[in-house]
This record gives sequence, C-alpha cells and structure tokens, in this order.
Amino acid sequence: MDAKRESEPTAMKNRTTVERKSGRELVVTRTVKGPARMVFEAWTTPELFKRWWVPKSFGLSLLSCEMDVRVGGTYRLVFNASPEPMAFFGRYNEVMPHSRLVWTNDEGGEDGAVTTVTFEERGAETLVVMHDLYPSKEALDGAIASGSTGGVSETFEQLDELLVTLGASVERS
Repeated sequence: MDAKRESEPTAMKNRTTVERKSGRELVVTRTVKGPARMVFEAWTTPELFKRWWVPKSFGLSLLSCEMDVRVGGTYRLVFNASPEPMAFFGRYNEVMPHSRLVWTNDEGGEDGAVTTVTFEERGAETLVVMHDLYPSKEALDGAIASGSTGGVSETFEQLDELLVTLGASVERS
C-alpha cells in the first residue's frame, strides 16, 4: 500500500498519510482545519458524520447513522450498497471528549479491527490520528484487498472540507 495520497487538490495544503505500521496496524494521519472540539463533534454527531464519512467517489451514501457515543455505547452505519444495504457496527470502548475515541468494528466477526482516533489541537488546527489494529496480518491484508481501506484519504479530505464550512458558519454567527 502506498503511504502517500493519490491526489492532492491545490486548494488543500494538508495531506493525509496512510501507513502500514506493522503486519496488523494501519495508521492514517492528517492535520485538519479547526479546533479539537469541532473535529470531535464531526466524529460523534450523526448529522455531521454523515456529511463526510463516505468517500464520494465510491457512489455510496449512509442510509442510517446511529451513534451512542459513550463507553459501552454502540454505533451502526448502514450504506446503500448493491445488491443489499451493508451495515457496519460496534461498541465504543473509550470516549474522551475532544481528545480520544476507541471503538470496535464487529461486522467482521473475529477479523474486526479496533479503531483508536486521537485529536491533538495545534493552534487553529487539529492533528487527527486514526489507528486500526487488526487481530491478524491476514485480517489487515483482507481489508486492504477488499478496497475498504482505499477511501480514507478522500474521507479525511471531506472531513477537512466540512470543518472549513463549519468554521466559516461559526465565524459568521
């Protein structure tokens, strides 16, 4: 897997890096425009999450997005896949407002990753690091081969675009 993004719009200076850190670990890093509070809300508020999570180039959309963002709470995302809708679901293991989220990806059964996302505020920007830890090398190989990890650069770019829009609307109010 190439650790660099395929395309970089000229308007965006921030780059998403995707790196396989070990046989079981995939790490995505991007600095986004906005305070950690706003970035965390984009990850934990269904109305905001739906606006950026699905890569537009995939031609999919979220039919439903349920998030009970608390330790022990669950999430369920349903996409308009063909021939049938596809669900992703799991449980929140850690919720530290504005700094850290940890959840399980249970739709893959024993092959599901545990995802940790950290938010580190740096002035007017936030460093976002998403770390997926798979139970085995084969599980991560399978996720990469399926293409399910292929849209993360675009997804993070869409997050950055949403944050710019939200920041502009906050500044106008």
